[in-house]
Amino acid sequence: MDRNDALLADWRMRALALETEVGKAVVGQHRSLRLINTAVFARGHVLLQGDVGVGKTTLLRAFAHVLGGAFARVEGTIDLMPNDLIYHTYISEAGRPAVDPGPLIGHGDDLAIFFFNEINRARPQVHALLLRAMAERSVSAFNRQFSFPHLLVFADRNRVEREETFEISAAARDRFMMEITIDTPADDETRRALAFDPRFHDTERLVGALAPAMVPHRELNAVAELIQRSVQVSDALQAYALALWRASAAPHEFGIELPDLDSAQLMLAGASPRGMSLLLRAARVAAWLEQRLYVTPEDVQSVFAEAIGHRLCFQPVHELQRHLIAPRLLAAIAARVPAP
Repeated sequence: MDRNDALLADWRMRALALETEVGKAVVGQHRSLRLINTAVFARGHVLLQGDVGVGKTTLLRAFAHVLGGAFARVEGTIDLMPNDLIYHTYISEAGRPAVDPGPLIGHGDDLAIFFFNEINRARPQVHALLLRAMAERSVSAFNRQFSFPHLLVFADRNRVEREETFEISAAARDRFMMEITIDTPADDETRRALAFDPRFHDTERLVGALAPAMVPHRELNAVAELIQRSVQVSDALQAYALALWRASAAPHEFGIELPDLDSAQLMLAGASPRGMSLLLRAARVAAWLEQRLYVTPEDVQSVFAEAIGHRLCFQPVHELQRHLIAPRLLAAIAARVPAP
């Protein structure tokens, strides 16, 4: 075993330990834990959606706690403005106006996790600023540039409340590596624990009981790049990914039909080039977590819906039903496009 193989094996153990640790606080969400862990080691931003009270915030806070590094958080509200992320003003004890750095720049280049709670309650102007931070990992303020080389953005939104909310634009959604849906656990044993076990009633204590800063977060970028260089994608697998890409834009060309929908008139645009790049980046990490240094069709399929679904653009007449149409379409694509 050469040095890189040993390093990858050691970090795989750390990654799986992270996942296990978060699982102590978040039960019944095994697939979601694996997907977020995949995004972390692929260095991709994560958007969660789900109903109210299903544990989205707890899940993201738990991951931020065990990953370590500087952590900042903002609550999405209808009156939040872009400048609120950069600085806040107040009257000091001396009775004079004062300005302090806001949550986005307050930790400088040590910022590792920026958690945006209820992102769809914030205005599009706020989304635009966040978009730059996600894309470039930097912002300009106070006549200087602030860089965040280790930044991951975690955000959540609920899919129930529509009042005083703003839909996230396609450009902003495309910056997230994955959009993961969190549903209420279906089995009675997990539901009973969540409802009646006092351990799950105090989120602060629940998250605080987890082991903090389990990995040196400043090394994650280098490890992620090593994973990408080491995990191979065959020519046949590349052809398979390209076919999935074409099917996302023109499902009718692959014979994909959905009941009550004309697949030839369904799509405005399929997955973006960025989206396909991030899909393969996530698939390499999925393979690595399964102790392989080559990607299989199953690795691509394991992240396909979460990496591509939020990037699809439907014709306007169908856009309001995207949350119903996208899962059906992606399942049909995965079933219809032949895997090598």
